[in-house]
Amino acid sequence: MKKIIVLVAGLVVLLLAAFFAFVPQLVESTLDRVAARASSSVSPEARALHGDLEIVDLHADSLLWGRDLLEKGRRGHADVPRLIEGNVAVEVFTAVTKTPRGLNYERNEGNSDNIFWLALAQRWPPGTWNSLTARALFLAKRFARTAAASNGKLVPIRTVEDLASYLQRRKENRQITAGLLGIEGAQALDGKIENLEPLFQAGYRYMSLTHFFDDQFAGSSAGVNQGGLTPLGHELVRQMNARGMIIDLAHTSPQTIRDVLAESKRPVIYSHGGLQGNCNNRRNLSDEEARGIARSGGIIGIGFWPTAVCGKDTRAIARAMRYAVQLVGIEHVGLGSDFDGSVTVPFDAAHLSELTEALLQEGFSTGEIRAVMGGNALRFFSENLPKE
Repeated sequence: MKKIIVLVAGLVVLLLAAFFAFVPQLVESTLDRVAARASSSVSPEARALHGDLEIVDLHADSLLWGRDLLEKGRRGHADVPRLIEGNVAVEVFTAVTKTPRGLNYERNEGNSDNIFWLALAQRWPPGTWNSLTARALFLAKRFARTAAASNGKLVPIRTVEDLASYLQRRKENRQITAGLLGIEGAQALDGKIENLEPLFQAGYRYMSLTHFFDDQFAGSSAGVNQGGLTPLGHELVRQMNARGMIIDLAHTSPQTIRDVLAESKRPVIYSHGGLQGNCNNRRNLSDEEARGIARSGGIIGIGFWPTAVCGKDTRAIARAMRYAVQLVGIEHVGLGSDFDGSVTVPFDAAHLSELTEALLQEGFSTGEIRAVMGGNALRFFSENLPKE
């Protein structure tokens, strides 16, 4: 009997070791993929233009997976070396705190929690197992540790002054990138508006009100009820406005979008997705919703994955951006890759020059490319991030 117990205990230890060592890598490798394709050539004209751009991407979930983001990875889409290689000036790193089982774009309940298992496999602190606020704070610390260990290659951005100082520095040194923190879904507040302040102090500068399910604040485009702002949600909008924290309408329901546009006194963004007029599904914005975001002074980040743009190649992204520009104007369109967001995309961060090539082929002018690849987002952040 004693030998059996020892054997069983040994087997359990081996299974746990495999769980901790291999499960996160396996899950990420399965979910965050680059589409197989023929090698893409980038013209000298596109390559020269790309090297002179200030590129901003409004959404990447790279913090979630536990990779060392200071090392160039062989899985996933983005890390500091690949961002620098792709000439990305600013990447928004978002905190994903909860996703449901059977995740889909149509209807999700919020009573299951995939991230719990990922947190367990990555050995996050026990406090994060049952608190979504603790998870967001943990991911903010992960970002801060990465930036501190980067020898200046990853610069944290929290304020208008931070951004201006960084951009001045980048004129002399293109071998650096910057990160700004966002949150994907107000479920990260654990239902308590008072949790907004510690998240703001941790460096989060924008937040979407929902993710894949309805929460205590608002309805999701993929939730059960898909309603609008709750009374608590109206107060959250006011509190975010007061702090200069940017509201992200990605993943929110049509009624939530209408309610926020009526309530918010500051510009809003749609960090990653597409437009129904170009790619018709409920995840994407209607023309009316897109125009409302533009009227607020906001930015619409066009995603890189098939549900956002109805295509698997880079030209599909360029066509979606052309539709957006024609609909809301060049000054309201940007990039919302959803890198490392459990999606398959045509290229990783190191190969963003392929998008510059596709935009040229789509007939965008040099000035238009400068605007949508990052100029618009830099202007928006310069005008809407908090001051010191």
